Amino acid sequence: MDFITLMAPAGAGAEGGNGNMLTMMLPLILIVGMMFFMNRSQKKKQKEEQEKRDSVQIGDEITTIGGIIGRVVTVKEDTLIIETGADRNKMKIAKWAISTNNTANEKAEAERQAAKEAAEAEKQKKMEEAADKSKAKRKKSKKKDDTFDS
Repeated sequence: MDFITLMAPAGAGAEGGNGNMLTMMLPLILIVGMMFFMNRSQKKKQKEEQEKRDSVQIGDEITTIGGIIGRVVTVKEDTLIIETGADRNKMKIAKWAISTNNTANEKAEAERQAAKEAAEAEKQKKMEEAADKSKAKRKKSKKKDDTFDS
């Protein structure tokens, strides 16, 4: 007996061969699909990281993958020169060694905070307007009740 006939479900003869082939191929198709989507998300993440590294400018404060924090002095195609420490030691590093751009992160955080404060102010303004409308409605209602009492 060969391996394929052993793996075939009981009662699967010549008429069930196409269905059996589909059930054998389904896991393979699912695995290939999962690999495609995982690879796609990984490439997207790599592209974002490369854009982050390419957007580094002179004056930005960065952290390297080794944990060194410094301010960018010179930007070249594949390398950077950063100043570190109180005595401003200069170091030449590769762009791929940038872990985070602290200056960009601070700007993004400030923008998020400003947007949050603006949304909160807008919400407060709407609540005050609703309260004013409610007061005006109650006054009108009270005046109508007073005219009926007379």
